[in-house]
Amino acid sequence: MSMNQGHTGTGTGLAAPLNPRRIAAYFGLVVLGALTGLAGALVQSGWSPGGLVLALLGSAAVFYGGRVATGTAVGVGAPAVGWLVAVMLLTATRPEGDFVFAAGTGSYVFLLGGMVAAVICATVRKVPQPGPDSARPGK
Repeated sequence: MSMNQGHTGTGTGLAAPLNPRRIAAYFGLVVLGALTGLAGALVQSGWSPGGLVLALLGSAAVFYGGRVATGTAVGVGAPAVGWLVAVMLLTATRPEGDFVFAAGTGSYVFLLGGMVAAVICATVRKVPQPGPDSARPGK
């Protein structure tokens, strides 16, 4: 008897087959991550310390939401890549001398905190979902 008997060919995580819906979902998560990074960059210095907390919670919510929505760690990586690209582009100074991030502690906490949030969301175990009949244990 073969060990692969009963294997349907569907994988999970990186082994999951790519289809147009999955690619669109990952692309949408990259865009959502970039928008979250942009919004967080603008909000984090706006309201001291509440803006920083709000920016970090928003980033973590997008990262974890990507994991829950896709069921894979790649779901965290897609918005994290968008977030990181947006934030790194905003840290660069322009020829005119304009910049979004000041050289303060809050900016560094946002940059490092967002990266740490992405790593935590990527490595946290998924919460097991209850079965369809878990509400009625006697049945």
